[in-house]
Amino acid sequence: MNLRAIHGDEFETVAGWLQDEENSRWLDFGGGRRSVDAMGLKIMSQRSLHCLRVYGPSDAPTPVGVVGLSNVDREFGTGEVWFVLGEQEYRRRNLTVRAVSAMLDHGFRVMGLQSVFAWTVEANRGGRRVLERLNFTQVGRRRRCHRVKGQLYDRLHFDLLAEEFRSYPEPTKGSGGIATAALTKEER
Repeated sequence: MNLRAIHGDEFETVAGWLQDEENSRWLDFGGGRRSVDAMGLKIMSQRSLHCLRVYGPSDAPTPVGVVGLSNVDREFGTGEVWFVLGEQEYRRRNLTVRAVSAMLDHGFRVMGLQSVFAWTVEANRGGRRVLERLNFTQVGRRRRCHRVKGQLYDRLHFDLLAEEFRSYPEPTKGSGGIATAALTKEER
């Protein structure tokens, strides 16, 4: 797993992922914005309120997704995690789970966070699976507050405390880069 800060032209690449309708329908950057452009990402990356990283397999020359900790409040030790897999051919390889795990490790160990919050739209099964695999606890539901293609969905709210966090295991040699033991029947 390669997790690192966004550089140069990658801001354009990440902005493209966020603007793609398949991804943007699940997002909310506040004020009715479902995506952020490259300049907005550059500004976010310079503020202590956000920690943004791109990720990909160790052998990939370019990143395949982005993970962020936003709304970071060091006084209260809290933050909100979000993630987007930009290159869909990398689905079902647990890369996003491993990237979010690495970001949480950074948030808890390096940044000193005590609680990380996340939400996903009830219809976004992939987002929900990522959070559940990382031991997030569903703590609530905000009803009919997220519109996708004219239909209203609930948002499911999750959190994870520092003492509940367990790093997601890296794949073993011979597994072809896929942690097959962690895959559900649906994903195999």
